[in-house]
Amino acid sequence: MTYIRETIVTTIDKQGTVHIAPLGIIEEGDKWIIAPFRPSKTLENLSAIPYAIANYTDDMLVFAGCLTGRKDWPTVPVKGCQVPRLESALSHSVLKVVAVNDDGRRPQHLCEIVSEETHAPFTGLNRAKAAILELAILVSRLHMLPAEKIDAEIAYLSIAIEKTAGPDEQEAWSWLIARVKDHRDAADAKGKNAVHHEHHHG
Repeated sequence: MTYIRETIVTTIDKQGTVHIAPLGIIEEGDKWIIAPFRPSKTLENLSAIPYAIANYTDDMLVFAGCLTGRKDWPTVPVKGCQVPRLESALSHSVLKVVAVNDDGRRPQHLCEIVSEETHAPFTGLNRAKAAILELAILVSRLHMLPAEKIDAEIAYLSIAIEKTAGPDEQEAWSWLIARVKDHRDAADAKGKNAVHHEHHHG
C-alpha cells in the first residue's frame, strides 16, 4: 500500500506567479512523489522551476476552494526558497525535484525534502474537516463516478458535517455541494437532450 499525504502544493512559474493545488503526495522511502495530471499548471510549473512546497493545513476552505474555482489564497515567503508557502499552513516541507519518471498521463516527480518548518500547532482531528477532504476528493472525480455512489457518499459524510462542522467547514461543504449540483444539472441536461434527440429521430 502506498502512503499518501493530502496536502496543498504551491509552485511557481518563471514569472513567479504562484499556483495552489490540492495534491496527495506519495511516500517513497525518505522522499515524496508529486504526480500531477497532464495537462496541469502544477506540471508546467515544476518543469520551469523544479521546487514545490507541500503545505500541511487543516483549513478546509483551501481544499474546497481550489476545487470550486476559488484559487487565490494568501501565501507568505519562505526563507531560502523562491516558492512561497500557504499562509494557513500548520507546517510545510520544501521539496526539490530530483528525478522525473514521465509515463505520459501523470509524470512522477521524485522530490527530496530540502527543509521543513512548523508554524502553528495541530489541535486535533475533526470529523467535519475529514468529511470535507473526502468530499473534495469525490468532487475531483465526479466525471468518473456514478450518481448513486456520489449520493451514498454525501449522505454518509453529511452526518459528520451536521454534528461537528464550524462556520468554515459549513462554507467549504456548501461550495463543494454546489459543485456536485452543477455537475448533476449538466449531466441531466445532457441526458434530456439525448432522450429528446432519440425521440425526435426515432
